[in-house]
Parts: sequence; C-alpha cells; structure tokens
Amino acid sequence: MALFFAMTLLYLLSQKLKISYPILLVIGGLGISFFPGVPVINIDPDLVFLIFLPPLLMEAAWYTSWNSFWKWRRSIMVMGFGLVFFTSIAIAYFSVSIIPGFTLALGFLLGGIISPPDAVAASSVLKGMSVPKRGTTILEGESLVNDAASLTVFKFALVAVLTGEFVMQKAVTDFIVLSIMGAVVGLAIAHILYFVLRYWAKSSSITTPITLIAPYLMYITAEQFHWSGVLAVVSGGLFLSFRSKDFFNYHTRIQSKEVWETLGFLLNGFVFILIGLELPLIVNGLEGYSMKEAIVYALLISLIIIVLRIILVYVAAFLPRILSKKVREREKSPGYKLPFIIGWAGMRGVVSLASALSIPLALDNGQAFPHRNLILFITFVVILVTLVFQGLTLPIFLKVLKVKEVDEFRPTHEQIEEIRLSLAKDSVAHLDANYASEMEQYETIKRVKEQLLRSIGATENAAQNNTKDSLGAVRKLYVEVMLELLQLRRQGLYKFSKEKRYDDEVIKEMENSLDLEEARLKKT
Repeated sequence: MALFFAMTLLYLLSQKLKISYPILLVIGGLGISFFPGVPVINIDPDLVFLIFLPPLLMEAAWYTSWNSFWKWRRSIMVMGFGLVFFTSIAIAYFSVSIIPGFTLALGFLLGGIISPPDAVAASSVLKGMSVPKRGTTILEGESLVNDAASLTVFKFALVAVLTGEFVMQKAVTDFIVLSIMGAVVGLAIAHILYFVLRYWAKSSSITTPITLIAPYLMYITAEQFHWSGVLAVVSGGLFLSFRSKDFFNYHTRIQSKEVWETLGFLLNGFVFILIGLELPLIVNGLEGYSMKEAIVYALLISLIIIVLRIILVYVAAFLPRILSKKVREREKSPGYKLPFIIGWAGMRGVVSLASALSIPLALDNGQAFPHRNLILFITFVVILVTLVFQGLTLPIFLKVLKVKEVDEFRPTHEQIEEIRLSLAKDSVAHLDANYASEMEQYETIKRVKEQLLRSIGATENAAQNNTKDSLGAVRKLYVEVMLELLQLRRQGLYKFSKEKRYDDEVIKEMENSLDLEEARLKKT
C-alpha cells in the first residue's frame, strides 16, 4: 500500500515537472530501495506473467484502432516480428562473444527479454506532442505484435536452457502451432463472452467484471494447452473491442473505461517502480562478475539495441519501397525524420521486466539457473538507459527535427466539427418531421431545435412559462425527445464508423460525449 501511495505521489510530481511518469517511477523506485528499513520484495517468477501480462495486453488491444492497425499493417508486422527476431539474434551472438560462459540459448533468452519496446512508455513520453499519425499508429500496433513475438522467443529459449535441447525444425513447427492455436483459443472464448455480454449481461455491475476476467480466462486456457496465451489475449481483446458497441450501453462504457484506465495505471506503475526496487537485490546476487564487468556488458548491449533498432527501422521503411512499386504507390515516403523518431522511441519497460522476473530460480535438475541475476541486471540497465536517456531526449529531437505530417490526415478538431454539424442537421430534420406541433406548443421543445445541448436553460425557461403540473409533462417530453435525438446521433456515428471516413479516436471521443450526455439525461 505504501508503494501504491508513493507511486501516486511520483505520478503527480511527473505532471508538475512535465516528465513521462514511467521515467520518474523507475528513478523513484531506485531511490526508495536505498531507504533504511525498506523490505525486500520477492515475486514468485511463476506469478509474474499471470498477474501483470493479461490485463496489460487486454488494455492495449482494447484501445487499438483496428482501422489504423490494418492500414499500416505492413510496417507494423515488419517491425513487430522482424525487429524482434533480428534483435534477438544479434543480442544472442553478441552476448555470447563478450560474456564468459554465456551459451547461445541464454543469449536468445536475453534477446527475447529486451527486444520488445514498451508502448506505455512511448505514448507517455509523446503525449501532448506533435507526432505524425503514422508514427503513433505504428508504435502502438507494433507493441501488440512484438510482445507476442518476443515472448515466443523467450519461451523457446527458456525451454532450451531448462532442458538443454533445441531443434530448429521443431521450434518453427511449435511456433506456428502455438501462435495459431493461441489466436483460436482467444477468439473462441471472445465469441462465448460476446454472446454472454450481448444477451445475458444487462447490468454494468456484471459487464465490467466480465471484461476484467476475460484476459485471464483467455491467457490461462491457452497456456493450459501450452499455446500462446499472449496471442489469445490480443486476438480476443481485438474482437471484443471491435464488437463492443453491440453489448455496451452508455453506462457500462463509461464505467469500464474508468476501471480499465485505473487498473492499467496501477499495474504499469507498480511494475515500473518495482524495476527500481529490484536493483539492489539483483546487484547482491551478481556472483562471478564484478559490478564494473556487469555495467560494461549492460551498456554495450544497450548501445547495440538502440543503434540496431534505428538501422532496422530505416531498412523497414525504405527497403520495401525500393523493392515494390505497389508499396511506393500506396504509401508516401516517410522521409528521414519520422523513421528516426520511431527508432528512438524504442524504450523498454513492463514486458521486459516481467519476462526477466519470470525466469525460474532453478533448472529442471535442481541446479541454480545460470547467469539469472546477470540477465536481470542487464535487463534493468537496458530499461533504465532506454527509458531515461531516450525518454528524456525524445521530446528534444521532436522539437529540433520538427517532424511534419507526411500523410493526408485532417486535424482532429476539423473531423469533430464536421461530425457534429452532420449529426445536428439530422437531429433538426428529425424534429421538423416528428415534433412540429410540439415545438409550436411548448417553448422548451422549440429550444431543443434552436440549441440542442442547452437542456438546463430550456428547462428553466419552461419553468417560467408553465404551471407545476404542465412543467412535469414538458420535462418528460423534453427528455424523451433528447434521448430520441441522441439515439439518432449515435446511429449516425456508427454509420460514420463503418464508412471509415474518420479516425477511430475521433469516433470514440464523440461516442464518449454522447454517453455522458445520455447519463445526464437519464438522471434528470
């Protein structure tokens, strides 16, 4: 509880200093660990993935824009899978060459741990800054794919270390099977939950808990059959998010959004502060290595992953354009500035720490897991270097480079105004067609047409011109009309969503406004 309180204070401090909160949480956790009397926190490695990963993956999948994801699927897939595999291979062979006694299996284990960038850290740093739409979409989409890819590399490498066996053909076959079946399990459970949520769960008191249970159910089921629990959560989360309008009403949508934001903040914050708290324990367990050696290894590996990511991002951005005419016709050139920003935004975080902490303490034969604390130490330094160094310098690069939008995206405020105008016109037309006489008879209903969102002013005006009894009838009619118009606007919004003319983020923002308005009307 003290850590959660400290986490809240550090978050508030980060808002005052205008620093990304993951950066301050890591530094704060490190500082707290040196306070006298602070207890040592040990987390069972078997519980790390189970506790933290399912809800964090579900949250990321839930708020992913499917249309944007599909539009930039080539870049997302190339970076999500390609960068993880190339980084894992490079780190594996590099670490073997510089660390005495390090095996190739341990190298791939380390590569799988530190290869995936953290979307929470990147989005926190970039929040409020002018970043091209393509860049934010690729970074968010990449985080979904690279988590699955890196954890797959991690698990195969872990099995190789534990058993001492690794057969490439079997590994490739197993990877395909566990990936496909993991996605199948996630989609199957998502369809069952969709049926329950749409036809049985009519109250927010049960709908929100079901969405919280869903990622754990998908993850545990898939892992029980030794398939990919990560892909199960991602695929199931994407499906439920896409169909959420079928089972969410205004109240459940508002409540679930607040609950998930709170849960995501607490879990992310706890893991980031845990990174700092774990360091003294890790340092004390560095047997066979001096602190100087461990720091040199960690800094060299940090340098490799930073430089390698920037190079690979440029390759992923320009090589397909050189080789394919279709790519050149479909995508505008990103220039040299945007790929650099995407490359520099490769900060490591929650998934890397969770993977490292989940390494078992002993092998199958009972012997201590080789180089475990060194791997944890390198992971911590990589997170610290990429998160603090790259996180603090990324805003500087954005200001210096002045990265401009390279694709045709209309500003968000223009899209919102256009949608509002269109929905308002539909509402006025509906009033003229269905409530012409009521607007002539009641001043309140007339003001609905003139100013749709002035409910308080219209009600006060009705109170001045009607008796107490008639005021109640007019207020009831007013609420009915406003709810009817609100439903009409909601249908228009869903139509815009299907037409894909506007960004998903804009549609969700407008939907949230309608939810809040409906909540206010139903309390009138």
